Amino acid sequence: MARTNFEQLLEAGVHFGHLRRKWNPKMAPYIFMEKNGIHIIDLHKTVQMIETAAAAAKQMAKSGRKILFVATKKQAKDVVAEKIAAINMPYVTERWPGGMLTNFPTIRKAVKKMSTIDKMTTDGTFDNFSKREKLQISRQRAKLEKNLGSIADLTRLPAALFVVDVQKEANAVREANRLSIPVFALVDTCCDPSNIDYVIPANDDATKSIEVVLDAICAAIVEGLEERKYEKDKEGEEGAEEGDAPASTKGTGRQRIRKVSREEVDVPMMEAPVAEVAPVEAVAEVAPVEVVAEVVAEAVPAEAEVKAE
Repeated sequence: MARTNFEQLLEAGVHFGHLRRKWNPKMAPYIFMEKNGIHIIDLHKTVQMIETAAAAAKQMAKSGRKILFVATKKQAKDVVAEKIAAINMPYVTERWPGGMLTNFPTIRKAVKKMSTIDKMTTDGTFDNFSKREKLQISRQRAKLEKNLGSIADLTRLPAALFVVDVQKEANAVREANRLSIPVFALVDTCCDPSNIDYVIPANDDATKSIEVVLDAICAAIVEGLEERKYEKDKEGEEGAEEGDAPASTKGTGRQRIRKVSREEVDVPMMEAPVAEVAPVEAVAEVAPVEVVAEVVAEAVPAEAEVKAE
């Protein structure tokens, strides 16, 4: 079943493009027609591209990887913050920090600084500072929370980037391309789709248009997370069942081996015949020297006879 349909996209105004004089010729395959000097986007292709992007996003979420959403323009930041926070994915709605992907360790240090300030507040160290120092630290903490608070849980590079307005987020797209990170993007008629892996031709200036596309992508991500959770629970139950079965069989196996080994060792010891040799002194008392020599020679093993010869 399709995640979106033609009527939903048409009602949200996804089909409105930019003026003809601002268009990018590389977007020609996604343009349906021109009307009153404005390009109209082909919504049939938009539906297909949304399905492709949603399937890819679902697989990434199912594998446990993160998708970073980037939307710093005024029309998109509130919608993105609300939708993406609900599915526990990282997002950037303020200024894009330069080098966030290419210089990721430095960004992580800034996030750790924010957690250090929180720890100081909790353990009482913050109370030992002067009023001026407290004010400076509080301002620094607020600034870090504003710019990096939404990516505090991002401990490694994201698996993909979702961008609203390719022109405005050109730095983010450039960094992702340098690191070979896949890029999902809402691409309007004035943008260049050549650097985007999953192009979604749509109006990126209307809040309703952005919301409709985000709903489809978020629903796919939620499905992937639920399938991942179900598979983990199923593997845990199977592992518990398999873990109980081998434990009982191992114990019986060891007991059987021990019994068999004892029987195999005891039986030959009981059945082995013991050679009786007459004592030499007793023979010597009643027999002459020649008889004693014959008895001793019989008691000596064959190897000793060979050596003597």
